[in-house]
Amino acid sequence: MASYNRKFDLTIDDLALIEGALHRKKTELSMKRLDAISGSVDVEPQEIDEELRDITGLLGRLHNQKVFYRPKSGVYVGG
Repeated sequence: MASYNRKFDLTIDDLALIEGALHRKKTELSMKRLDAISGSVDVEPQEIDEELRDITGLLGRLHNQKVFYRPKSGVYVGG
């Protein structure tokens, strides 16, 4: 039986490309959902909502794995 590969060799650029594609797909689905609400598309908004939740969750997990710059010494002033 086949199993999943648990080790990925992706670069920062690869992840940025994936993240950008997910944002574009999320935008397309959001527009499609608006059309579904207005009745111009024959799709249930609930079907689109599920996929939007999945994409939003994945984008959140990607964001939470990022390491943002913080100086090792001194006071950090953000913004």
